Amino acid sequence: MGVEEVAIQLYLKQVEHGGIVPTEYFRLRNIERYLLEKKGGRYFLRKMHRKRFTVAMTGGVFDVIHIGHIHTLSEAKERADVLIVVVATDEHIKKKRRLPLHSQEYRRVLVQALKPVDLAILGGEDMEETYGRVEPDLIVYGYDQKPFLKPKGTKVVTMKSKVDPKNVKTSKILRKLGI
Repeated sequence: MGVEEVAIQLYLKQVEHGGIVPTEYFRLRNIERYLLEKKGGRYFLRKMHRKRFTVAMTGGVFDVIHIGHIHTLSEAKERADVLIVVVATDEHIKKKRRLPLHSQEYRRVLVQALKPVDLAILGGEDMEETYGRVEPDLIVYGYDQKPFLKPKGTKVVTMKSKVDPKNVKTSKILRKLGI
């Protein structure tokens, strides 16, 4: 495994856990430790090594995974070396006046199992907090999402639907099922 692959694995650990804790750090090989720096009691990938690969971030509810999700995730992955998917929390969905069909952890695990996804995480208190945790090079919005986070220096892309959006909206699928 080359330095870039090692850097990607460390980056994924840091995003998943909010940094690498000292007990985990001391279990790492020397080459892995060399790629990290300490910040606030945890370890993070040095910026020079983070620049070795591109990260795309996208997100959604993912209560009913459909072909629109698969197209968006596949295209997002084609644009970056790493794809981080932010799964909406139950609390966030309830604020939108809808009850989730599945728990946030169930949905996160389901999304994590999808081929294009390198890491699925739950959203934070707000998207800016999540953005800071991931620090993506690219934010990808699905064909039915309005770009609401547009940080300076981060490319923002809205995907075009390759399928008839009337047939792949989660709300329409739920209505068809009588939910």
